[in-house]
Amino acid sequence: MSTKVVISERVINQVITHQFDGLHDALKTNNSVELSGFGKFLFNKKKAKKHVSKLEKIKLGYEKVIADESTPEKKLNFIKSKLSRLNLTLMSLKPKLDDQDKGNI
Repeated sequence: MSTKVVISERVINQVITHQFDGLHDALKTNNSVELSGFGKFLFNKKKAKKHVSKLEKIKLGYEKVIADESTPEKKLNFIKSKLSRLNLTLMSLKPKLDDQDKGNI
């Protein structure tokens, strides 16, 4: 696209990033986002609850591995990295579920 219209790759990257940031923000506040030509994306509360439950079980397993003093350093660093990403995912899902629970009261 950038070669035919002579638009720099950096500008195209900024536009795409801006669009996806806007979609991400909209999905935080709404339950759905519609992208013309791509479809409608919905936040599924039931699937999110199952996913959070699964992630919390995995988190407990990771924490047990970290607490085990015989865990090799390399594996320990890998598990800490995975745990960090898992916590970020949980932090992004839990508020959305809490907001929806408050709306159903």
